[in-house]
Amino acid sequence: MLSQMSIGRPFRVLLSANAASNLADGLAFVSIPLLAASLTSDPRLIAGLAAVYALVRLVVALPVGVWVDRTDRRTLLAAANLLRGASILSLAVCFHFGFGSLVLLYVAYAILGTLESAADNAAVSLVPALVRGQDLDRANGRISATQLVADEFTGPPLGGILFALAATAPVFAMGGLWAAAGFLALALPRTRPVAGPEPRRAFWQEASDGLRWIARDRVVGALALVGALASVGYMLPFSILVLFARERLGVDDVGYGLLLSASAVGGLAGSFLASRLRARFGYRTTILASLLTGALSLFALALTTHPVLAAFLLAVYILHAVVWGICATSLRQRLVPDTLRGRVNAGTRTLGLLGLMAGSLAGGALATIDVALPVAAGGAVFVACTGLALLLVRSGDAMPAEDAAVLAPRPG
Repeated sequence: MLSQMSIGRPFRVLLSANAASNLADGLAFVSIPLLAASLTSDPRLIAGLAAVYALVRLVVALPVGVWVDRTDRRTLLAAANLLRGASILSLAVCFHFGFGSLVLLYVAYAILGTLESAADNAAVSLVPALVRGQDLDRANGRISATQLVADEFTGPPLGGILFALAATAPVFAMGGLWAAAGFLALALPRTRPVAGPEPRRAFWQEASDGLRWIARDRVVGALALVGALASVGYMLPFSILVLFARERLGVDDVGYGLLLSASAVGGLAGSFLASRLRARFGYRTTILASLLTGALSLFALALTTHPVLAAFLLAVYILHAVVWGICATSLRQRLVPDTLRGRVNAGTRTLGLLGLMAGSLAGGALATIDVALPVAAGGAVFVACTGLALLLVRSGDAMPAEDAAVLAPRPG
């Protein structure tokens, strides 16, 4: 059966589709703000793009979860990427022929946010059907590594180079990459709708099933709660990191870029270490150690004024975030029934997005007192995350008997 397959061709197809999609995301990170800046100099309108994007993803997260469980996930993944490609290519054509506007850019960004939510949830929900349970950590690690390389190392500089050649060049490239991701997804094995044989209920009743599962299940609920709190802790320092870099570390724009590159290197290391750490120490210990590492790295970062040490600490911090994320995702994939996976993913994502918003607002407010305060506050939040995980994530709790051992370390 497909669910018994090890990492092989189907997963490599999914990884290739994700790589093309992630590279388009990396191009968008640079080129969309540059395109907006060519239309207006008002910083509020430029920053509003990111706000609209985040708001749309929050609003559509739960409805998307229902569709992920109601439909063939392969078809949904392919359709979401093909539609992203078509919408962004249409945007590129409009700008190329002089019909571009800020309103059009906002509409396109809202569409992209909706479709990204669908593509991401479908891809995460597909992974357990393509690899064996014991390979989930390794598979999620490869996905994370691919995303980091495309989003952080390749996409942004390539987007800047293409924009320098022509303002619409990276936009056309984004459309082509998302279309390629859609066509690649069509090569995945077809999956049947997993919502079950029972009659469909009201849409929002089905959407709330995921939240109810999160509330009932001890381990999945604990992961969601810790994840939401960790999102607050993540955004506390990162919402004002550029100010911290300039005022506390004394670095210029180039130095700030190098700090971000260092953090991405740490994340890449975490992508390859996560499965090994889990195999050696078990999920519970790995999760606790990673959260505590996040707390200690932020406390140390709040105290330092040395750019090189700060770069190292940011790398350690992002390493912890990636290890925690891979472990939490793999556990959720193992524990949540296939019929609910899309909706539980959506509920978890909703809580995480709310945490990111709260952390961003709190970070800005605390920075008005002292620019290092949000960084130290982030460390305190991760201490709380460690305590919650220690209390709530216990070996074997609420797990199928055949999977209970995955929380425990490997003997010897």
